[in-house]
Amino acid sequence: MTTTTPARLLRRSRSDTAPHDKHPTGGASRTDAVTGQTSSRGRAATLLRGRQDDPTWARPALFALLAFAAFVYLWDLTNSGYANEFYAAAVKSATQDAKAWLFGSLDASNAITVDKPPASLWVMGLSARIFGFSSFSLLLPQALMGVGTVALTYGAVRRWSGHATGLFAGLLVTLTPVAALMFRFDNPDAMLVLLMTAAAYAVVRAVETTRGRVALRWMLGAGLLIGFAFLTKMLQGLLVLPGLGLAYLVAARFSLKQRLAHLVVGLVGVVVGAGWLVALVSLWPASARPYIGGSTNNSLWELALGYNGLGRILGGAGNGGGGGGGGGFGGTAGLLRMFNSQFAGEISWLLPAALLLLVAGFVAQGRAPRTDRVRASLILWGGWLVVTALCLSFMQGTVHSYYAVALAPAIAACVAIGGREAWARRDSFVWRLVIAAAVVATAAWSFQVLSTNAASWMRWLKWVSLVLAVIGALTFVVAGARPARMRRFATIGLVIGVLGGLGGTTAYTLATITQGHTGSMPASGPAVAGGPMGGGPMGGGPSGGQAGIRPSGQQGTQQNAQQGGTSGGSSSSSSAQAPTGTPPSGQPPTGTPPSGSPGGSAPNGAAPGASGTNGQSSSGSTNSPGSGSASSGGATSGSATSGSMQAAPGGQGSATSNTALSAKLDATTSTWSAAVIGDQSAAGYILASDTAVMSIGGWSGSDNNVTLAQFQEYVKNGDITYFIAGGGMGGGQGGNGSAAQITAWVKAHYTATTVGGVTIYDLTKATS
Repeated sequence: MTTTTPARLLRRSRSDTAPHDKHPTGGASRTDAVTGQTSSRGRAATLLRGRQDDPTWARPALFALLAFAAFVYLWDLTNSGYANEFYAAAVKSATQDAKAWLFGSLDASNAITVDKPPASLWVMGLSARIFGFSSFSLLLPQALMGVGTVALTYGAVRRWSGHATGLFAGLLVTLTPVAALMFRFDNPDAMLVLLMTAAAYAVVRAVETTRGRVALRWMLGAGLLIGFAFLTKMLQGLLVLPGLGLAYLVAARFSLKQRLAHLVVGLVGVVVGAGWLVALVSLWPASARPYIGGSTNNSLWELALGYNGLGRILGGAGNGGGGGGGGGFGGTAGLLRMFNSQFAGEISWLLPAALLLLVAGFVAQGRAPRTDRVRASLILWGGWLVVTALCLSFMQGTVHSYYAVALAPAIAACVAIGGREAWARRDSFVWRLVIAAAVVATAAWSFQVLSTNAASWMRWLKWVSLVLAVIGALTFVVAGARPARMRRFATIGLVIGVLGGLGGTTAYTLATITQGHTGSMPASGPAVAGGPMGGGPMGGGPSGGQAGIRPSGQQGTQQNAQQGGTSGGSSSSSSAQAPTGTPPSGQPPTGTPPSGSPGGSAPNGAAPGASGTNGQSSSGSTNSPGSGSASSGGATSGSATSGSMQAAPGGQGSATSNTALSAKLDATTSTWSAAVIGDQSAAGYILASDTAVMSIGGWSGSDNNVTLAQFQEYVKNGDITYFIAGGGMGGGQGGNGSAAQITAWVKAHYTATTVGGVTIYDLTKATS
């Protein structure tokens, strides 16, 4: 049995990180130096105990890391209820109708899809079909994706930098606040990050092999994974391609011609992985499938290039909420956006250290051979980090702070790998200074983030962390120059310094998992987090993800951003103002409307509209789970009264919801029980009832998914029973385009009645 010390653990030679030979049976093999006999372990033994040449501590440490990640991502998982009701409604619809599951429809009768591709909904929909639709079944896949991301980060880093470095990288992912937020939330970002990390692992395997066919298979697999990342969140999934491709082109052990050919095969994998669904949507008759929400011409390809593509980067086309020159959701666009008050608490804690150690790692490799693996890993993870960070920083369209979760594996890997290379050269005073600078910079920036975003929360933390980091770094630098018997104090000092540097991000992560997060703009951190521009984790809407069906007119408004960030303008109602920009003007689907009534059931008392676009309040204060009132920082255009309700953990509502309106919707037998302006309002009613509810206008209320003539035909055929006034995101009292025309027509020909404070129109009883 080998005795290890912290110093020995960290300075494992590169020979220890070489790829292991494979025994024909699939287990690890090792040739005994004395007898010459080969021993092997089966797959099960290798999985549980590790390879025979692994350190004895490696596999138990990995299990401990994954157990900790599972705790972070699974503990009290249902405290966010349905989290983002927009996606929760689509998942519920996926359990009721196979076509809705395939296309990612918001409603089970397939009027319109969500404004993202459906890959993440496939997984959550499968979970809900297996376990029944609930908060837990909705969020369980997201949490498991988080554990998978940690494991893949460990695996990719470990192969070239050793077990300790891989474990450290995995730990840093787990301690990233925005990762703890999004791996417990039902947005597509969890699956996006998992797929990108898996693709990075595949490229690592392709680079290290000397067999061309094996490399080809790994590159094809990496391409397919990125293709499915495109089907998860479109162009954001492609941002890792430059780093992955350059790492293979530089370091793979083949001729330039072979490397280029393998990259082409990888690109083919991307096209196949992403293109099959684009082709399917294009070939499927528009009259027999839902309208592609967010697009201008009912096309998934246009959605990718427009609203979810160039519209995000350049602004316009419904993407008016971005940075531009005046702030927006993510603060002012520019090189330092990742450090502003919106993004700082999410991702920036380790960013200074990652950039410093990334550069240090490249310097350390100097004139290493082309195929040097450490440099290849720095190219891979550094390329991922730099390209993604620059894109998020300069986007002019809609950008939310939680998008930065895509940086978590790259930042963790750069810190771990660059730190290992600096540690290997710690006998040099200069390299000890590099490590000390990374530690102190992390603690100093954490001090700034805590002072800005959570000044009144655990005031002692920032001071203790900074003092520990400074003392530890100084001890490491000074003791490292002393005789060998004193150098153990250098190691102890470094451990203390690292603990101090990680204090802020660790506390922020743990604070994130102790409270619920709802709405379309969640943020991590404690309830008091906010700073000048907000950034609180929950926003002003009722927590738990469900609230009562609100009286008409009680809509939230999105607060305008100030320079450097924005609060997100959370609301106590089901809706908020739409982003500005040119409304889509595409052609809606034609033909006979879909038939059939959806089945399934919603959680008792769940009611619409809780989420709205909340998530961040201008003061940063939030409600605790179960609170039915708006946060003090939420911007509202009306106070929620009888229409609001308290939400219990797990997505269960209380008796203060508008049960009368829910009962009316459930009593209908039409294809859609009701129609309403905007996805957010429709999502709330879908969750509150056992019926399909048509969204007119999509997310912003400006999609022309249903024309006035089509709506009139639906009403004539008895396919819609009620029209609910008010509308959701951007809908106001009628939204834009066809939504406004439909609203005006309904008001002119039908009588308004009030149910629980909500104005509705019975479309079966025309007045003229």
